[in-house]
Amino acid sequence: MTTDQATAPTFDAATLKFDAQGLIPCIAQDAESGEVLMMAWMNAESVARTLETGKVTYWSRSRQAFWVKGESSGHAQALVDLRLDCDRDCLLALVNQKGPACHTNRRSCFYTSIRDGVEVELSKPML
Repeated sequence: MTTDQATAPTFDAATLKFDAQGLIPCIAQDAESGEVLMMAWMNAESVARTLETGKVTYWSRSRQAFWVKGESSGHAQALVDLRLDCDRDCLLALVNQKGPACHTNRRSCFYTSIRDGVEVELSKPML
């Protein structure tokens, strides 16, 4: 433990600003390239599970269940760092991504650009 860590406050998920459904957005970013991969939701328990296991765990609103990224697809996210924004109402997960992050089998969910009023597909599925 560094001197800075010894004097830093202990993290308390209760200080996060969750929405009315108890959720907070989490942006996943490739830890090496900086590429934004996806956005998903977390609740207090999924934040705790992510920090405990190092496997990024989201809350699926459609299934009303925990979702460990890559558990069924093999396209896992290993947590490198979890960061809070200044307002404590958004999280940034720096990850090592295995395979595509998007359910469309693209590296990133942000594969469409709007250019001069036209949608442009920036990448094709990886698989």
